[in-house]
Amino acid sequence: MADRTLAPHSPAEAHKGGKPPLLEVRNLQVEFPTRRGLLKAVRDVSFSLQEGEILGVVGESGAGKSLTGTAVIGLLEPPGRIGGGEILLNGRRIDNLPYAQMRRIRGKEIGMVFQDPLTSLNPLYTVGQQLIETIRTHTDLSEARARARALELLADVGIPAPERRIDQYPHQFSGGMRQRVVIALALCVNPKLVIADEPTTALDVSIQAQIIKVLKRLCHEHGAAVMLITHDMGVIAETADRVAVMYAGRLVEIGPVREVVKNPRHPYTRGLMGSIPVIGHDQERLNQIEGSMPRLTEIPSGCPFHPRCPEVFERCPRERPDLLPAGPSQAACWLYDPEEPRGAGHG
Repeated sequence: MADRTLAPHSPAEAHKGGKPPLLEVRNLQVEFPTRRGLLKAVRDVSFSLQEGEILGVVGESGAGKSLTGTAVIGLLEPPGRIGGGEILLNGRRIDNLPYAQMRRIRGKEIGMVFQDPLTSLNPLYTVGQQLIETIRTHTDLSEARARARALELLADVGIPAPERRIDQYPHQFSGGMRQRVVIALALCVNPKLVIADEPTTALDVSIQAQIIKVLKRLCHEHGAAVMLITHDMGVIAETADRVAVMYAGRLVEIGPVREVVKNPRHPYTRGLMGSIPVIGHDQERLNQIEGSMPRLTEIPSGCPFHPRCPEVFERCPRERPDLLPAGPSQAACWLYDPEEPRGAGHG
């Protein structure tokens, strides 16, 4: 949860027995050089992730959440690049490693689950061949033991009849089944960190529950951390320990999931929560946030949310707030500046 306003190992970060974080992202910037100049897609994003913790990252399309995850695993597509900041895994900086070294870390220490399973599976090989190859690349297991591990993983993620399906090709699986195979691939060698980008989007509700159960067990049994990127607040509420809310490439709120869901601090987060239907509540229309996410070429001055904010005041267009203490959470909003008279009553 580090931000420029916090020391790297402040009390706000040491929330799990004072252990150093497994993952620490400090002032990350992701940029895209263009003919019109430099586009900054992720700006000054800082957070940490402890062993055994699930951090949910939410926001509208274009908020920068997937780019943040892609930067962590070193898979930004050119011309995208990290333009500033640091990424540390177990205290070791990884954002500046040579490609070959980073490739060894991916798969063994960091597992990946992408939104589109077709980008992760080779159509020319059976799912079993791909699982077994990944397992044997990163471990010293024999072919037979690697196959047994692959069967176990397929069963864990809800593939029926894994003994038969292990020798089938990706095109013989439905979209939801392919996504489960990708999740099995990500968990092959018990990585310490899993980046999961919309892992349940293609799955029905009952299978979503299975995947959530697998992610929770991974954290509990192996001390792994999960960065769960999604737009589904139901999945976040059921799965995450903490949630980070992104808007226009920045973190606008971060805190315990129960607090952020039940008592959101930032006006943008309140808008997100207000747009979710509640079972048993009879309302004709859901609340909505006026306007739309700004383009990268048109990020407003000051707080980027101010043109859409129902609580905007004169300071908001002039100055950009960093994350400020807001009860158990932190919010990038001037309403929580203790020296700001407009902030009274918003703590």
